Amino acid sequence: MGSSEHADTDTRKRLRRAHRLIRGQHREERTEDYVESIYRRSRKNEATRIVDLQKVFAVSHVTVIRALDKLEGAGFLRRTTKGITLTAKGKRLGEECYERHETVESFLLSLGVPKEIAESDAEGIEHHLSPQTLEAIRNHLGSR
Repeated sequence: MGSSEHADTDTRKRLRRAHRLIRGQHREERTEDYVESIYRRSRKNEATRIVDLQKVFAVSHVTVIRALDKLEGAGFLRRTTKGITLTAKGKRLGEECYERHETVESFLLSLGVPKEIAESDAEGIEHHLSPQTLEAIRNHLGSR
């Protein structure tokens, strides 16, 4: 194998690894988004039904059911005739996601970002912060 072919192989391997990493991150984001949404409703003592999640995520009934099947299989939630409830594992993740979202949103608001934009931006940013960056934001907000 020549050096050009070797470089092409290395590039393809790197791209495959990056693609797998991104797909994994997207799966985690979906899990966090669903669990956080259910958690937010439970904080307001609101039941969560499939139709509620359809509205939140603007997806089909089937898409929500598939997501819930995976989340239930992973131990994050239970479905009953009364609605969807989080398990202890789901509540921990929901609380963590909620707190992270609120921290990022508060940080953006402290920078002067309008509320509607801060809410939307926080939804994307929250999934990609390292624990160190999140802690730095908390420290920054605490020192104000």
